Amino acid sequence: QVQLVESGGGLVQPGGSLRLSCSVGRRIFSLDDMAWYRQAPGKQRELVASFTDSGHTNYVDSVKGRFTISRDGAKNVMYLQMNSLKPEDTAVYYCYATLATIERKYAFWGQGTQVTVSS
Repeated sequence: QVQLVESGGGLVQPGGSLRLSCSVGRRIFSLDDMAWYRQAPGKQRELVASFTDSGHTNYVDSVKGRFTISRDGAKNVMYLQMNSLKPEDTAVYYCYATLATIERKYAFWGQGTQVTVSS
């Protein structure tokens, strides 16, 4: 079992910034995939940013140049720095991680943190 706890969401005006944090209940570099997803009302959950197995990063086109995913191995925390926020970024943001064993690959989700971009 891997515990993921998000924080840092809130209400921000368009053009503003927020930094989301995902505290992980184990050494993060023991995990396989790590990513941030979001789900807006009435929409499907979408992948926002992720780390590849080799440590490279990927972003959905709508956030490229504005969002940055990062992680701190010493603190076991993953971050999502969000700049130049737009109303369409409003969603619940979820931390996601996978852990592979010999038998299977397990997926874990955080509880989500609400981000609202509005004037």
